[in-house]
Amino acid sequence: MAIFGTFASKTPRPPAGPPEDPRWSRSASGLFRRFTKLDPEAEGLSEKSGVFVIWHGGLRPQWVYAGSSPDLAKALHEMAGMDEVMRFEVNGGLFVSWAFIKEEFQGGVVRYLNEAMDPVVENPAAATLEDTPIAVIFPGKGVKK
Repeated sequence: MAIFGTFASKTPRPPAGPPEDPRWSRSASGLFRRFTKLDPEAEGLSEKSGVFVIWHGGLRPQWVYAGSSPDLAKALHEMAGMDEVMRFEVNGGLFVSWAFIKEEFQGGVVRYLNEAMDPVVENPAAATLEDTPIAVIFPGKGVKK
């Protein structure tokens, strides 16, 4: 798929067509991870670049936050320190997933996720992105692998 991998293309262009499946990360048992139980370093996320999504379950699940980072471990630790994110832990628990997406496409994916999901916690960086939105399948909406 066009948005994956670690090698930058010479002329980055967002993929055309239907939303791509970014292969959102799941545990070995195929489930999404509980955010408060996640050890980002144990998952090998230090200095790994990608896009992440946090949501809460419960009676009225909602998307909480969508962002990207050149160091997913650092970003997830920062999210764990944000009261506006953590207040949703009591509403069915927080879940998290990430996808390793080429850096040149991350802005487009984050812009799309923030526009389409309308997360309850605003990502201030998303409002300044000028990248063309790149449609991806939301976590849990694609085919389980």
